Amino acid sequence: MTDTLRVSMVQMTSKNIHSENVRSLRDAAKQAADDGADMLALPEAAGLMDRDKDHARAQIAEEADDPYITACRGEAARHGIWIHSGSCPIKAPDGRYLNHTVLIDPTGKITARYDKIHLFDVFLDGRKATGESDRYAPGSEAVVADSPFGPLALSICYDLRFPHMYRDYALAGSTVMFIPSAFTVPTGRAHWEVLLRARAIENGAFVIAAAQVGNHADGRVTWGHSLIVSPWGDVLADLGGEAEGQVTLDLPLDAVVAARRQIPNLQNARDYTFRHLKADAKENTARPEQITSTGATT
Repeated sequence: MTDTLRVSMVQMTSKNIHSENVRSLRDAAKQAADDGADMLALPEAAGLMDRDKDHARAQIAEEADDPYITACRGEAARHGIWIHSGSCPIKAPDGRYLNHTVLIDPTGKITARYDKIHLFDVFLDGRKATGESDRYAPGSEAVVADSPFGPLALSICYDLRFPHMYRDYALAGSTVMFIPSAFTVPTGRAHWEVLLRARAIENGAFVIAAAQVGNHADGRVTWGHSLIVSPWGDVLADLGGEAEGQVTLDLPLDAVVAARRQIPNLQNARDYTFRHLKADAKENTARPEQITSTGATT
């Protein structure tokens, strides 16, 4: 395992056709290579952001035929860098799509794949329900990928709100957690930074959260503020909420070891029994009822 990961993180305003996003990818890959980066990290929907169902259906393909993933593989090999693709939609077996990410090594080989598990089906006051599951099928497998930088944890956007997933990643030894996103403005303003910092602190890991920003061709507006967070919870980079951008910086991987040594909560967790004390209407007393047992794996 190397001592440092030099990562170049991209903030995008993705378009509703692949070709324009591929052009942005190529510019970003060149910049990352010029900066001497080991890894290029891209946001959710970097390959395609298109909520027009008919327009999207005419473009979305299986992984092997997806022009964005093909371009990511080509750029990784051309520049000799790792690429975390962020995500793009591909066809799912049930007729819906998968929100799909790939991790590509410097030869252009796909070393890991992940499909977004937790879909954004929410009901924000004053806004139309999102219903991501109307168009997308959920993934079912959390993925940790070995790399020269340690085990890398793969996730996408709304997964961020499910902390047990990241705890499992940390227990598997993950040093870096990717959370590419396209957060809405209301949820981004309220929750984005605090959730990312919490996931980093809870697990003593670096969090790389490349994000979408601004006004998109399909009518959406996204929050931006792509962040890199240290295992201690410090925000090392914030690309703001106004425009596309890119930042390259070094992540000292021994900071993961230091954080977990100082606050060894991964080892301190204990099994416990959970009881719900329910009121007995007849006797007006509380009676314990065992619900389940849970705990942590060490």
